[in-house]
Amino acid sequence: MHLIWSALVAMVVFSGTLPAAETVSNDASSARLEPDRPLRLYDLRVYQASPGKLAAVQARLRDHQIPLLQTHGVFTQAVFVPVGENPEQRVMLLTAAEGVQAIDEGWAHLGQDPRWLDVVAATDGDGEIVASHDGQRLVATSWSPALAAETPPTPRVFELRTYSCPDATKHAALLRRFEDHTMAIFARHGMRNIIYWVPDERPESQQRLVYILAHDSVDAARESFAAFRKDPDWLAAKDASEKAAGGALTNKQGGVVSEFLVGTEFSPLQ
Repeated sequence: MHLIWSALVAMVVFSGTLPAAETVSNDASSARLEPDRPLRLYDLRVYQASPGKLAAVQARLRDHQIPLLQTHGVFTQAVFVPVGENPEQRVMLLTAAEGVQAIDEGWAHLGQDPRWLDVVAATDGDGEIVASHDGQRLVATSWSPALAAETPPTPRVFELRTYSCPDATKHAALLRRFEDHTMAIFARHGMRNIIYWVPDERPESQQRLVYILAHDSVDAARESFAAFRKDPDWLAAKDASEKAAGGALTNKQGGVVSEFLVGTEFSPLQ
């Protein structure tokens, strides 16, 4: 396992920076990024609220979980909810830390923190407000933009996209295509590249690419992708990469998954 992780680390340059705050703040959006201390590992968690409890889950994140995590070395980068109705009552928490040990210890320490235990006891008094949660560990690719907390002058939507590949060879070819061609063509068509990740060291999760784009709106995203798919440079890059790899680089079933998200009012990334 250590060898697998070492090989993965050799593929990436960790991007982003850590905030310097050492005390708990009730303003989760105060977790801003400062230079000189690189983030090493990202954790994307999806919480599904119990019926009618989404506001309570978000309030607990904002007022307690996020600031307490920061005291334990785990720093919030973004908090998202799906665009539209959100019938599953989901909220996504993107955090980062300096490495595997830091993020594991940070979450473990939160789970043992008396302040957090008191909050959970109080907020779950009438039943657990979180029905379920899941997550994934991610590291930034060497060619990913550095993730930065920012609030643009006009609202925007984010698109979380996950690509699954049939084997390691096609996965490597997909990463090369994004680095050499796809990102620049995205930008040409009005899409902003926010961050690109590969999974952590677990073998079962290796053949994936996970990334976030920003758009002016869902309609703008669809227009941009329609133009992108017709772009001669994209068509040439796609054809060349698939010929070299011996076929499509993503799985036929479920190979590309997309979801539109918006940042909550307390998300560092807006």
